[in-house]
Amino acid sequence: MSSPIPNRNVSIPNFVPAEVATQARTQSPIPGLPQDIDSTLTSNAIFLVVSMTDAPGAADTIRDVLSDFSGLIKTVHFRDLDGSLYCTVGIGSRVWDDVMRTPKPRELAPFEEIAGASHTAVATPGDLLFHIRANRPDVCFEFERILLDKLGNSVKVEDEVSGFRYFDERDLLGFVDGTANPVGPHLPQATLVGEEDPAGKGGAYVVVQKYDHDLKNWGGQSVEKQEAIIGRTKVENIELPDATHGQKSHKTLNTINEAGEEFDILRDNMPFGSAAEGVYGTYFIGYARYYWVIQRMLERMFIGDPPGLHDQILDFSTPLTGTTFFAPSATALEQLGD
Repeated sequence: MSSPIPNRNVSIPNFVPAEVATQARTQSPIPGLPQDIDSTLTSNAIFLVVSMTDAPGAADTIRDVLSDFSGLIKTVHFRDLDGSLYCTVGIGSRVWDDVMRTPKPRELAPFEEIAGASHTAVATPGDLLFHIRANRPDVCFEFERILLDKLGNSVKVEDEVSGFRYFDERDLLGFVDGTANPVGPHLPQATLVGEEDPAGKGGAYVVVQKYDHDLKNWGGQSVEKQEAIIGRTKVENIELPDATHGQKSHKTLNTINEAGEEFDILRDNMPFGSAAEGVYGTYFIGYARYYWVIQRMLERMFIGDPPGLHDQILDFSTPLTGTTFFAPSATALEQLGD
């Protein structure tokens, strides 16, 4: 769709995208039991980011909790079988060796700041991500309470956000969110690492960002201007034509093509906020088979394509956090207890 962005702030792994594109179509990406990355959309979620402390035995405590993580989920899920409780665990680069004690997935590295001419994707601390979701807020709360109790002083909370579904899957800007998510057989192909990276197979890269929206300024724009920025109609959610040059929409900048192949990610974003405090935001969470795909999306948003023409949604949405994790397979988590 476009030429590579020069002078990038983020380094893309040293392998050939065309070769990767071939792998994505010819190899099965599921070597074991993955975590519940592709679970059914739920009404509520908690995004919990923590860092490992220097308390004695902190890594051992974390490893012990993660080795029986499926059992912990069952403990709470059994209390309401209709609550649809799921939780995905992501592990950061800094603690991977201490917690997993296995080779790192090839692309796993700390989130790096991306500084554009007008906006910056900030990098913030975080060693573990717990993406908790259920159809009842009390189920999410109870699971988080028990989880943190078990982790004890081995972790400290860096960020916690409670999200909710907003009408027909819309964000607080008023647009349907997640329309471009892969479905069916394309879902595991887009999200789960395959044989191309033995250290990470069955897992997924995860990037989270917390965005704060300026709804007053956004609401002052015409619907036509909003639609041009997003790349879809506001009411019907119909995709608008891609711009071939000049300013591109949010949708177009987040469409990644390499060697004739389009690379997708899975988004499970949720609105959050407090009307009393004037806080309105979106918590972005993206799962991907290839970390470079999310990196490329963020570069195109913050630096622009061409450089200087950043994603105009950033004029109304400010990133407050930015952290990268890897969600290993459920099988890999269970093996921590061996």
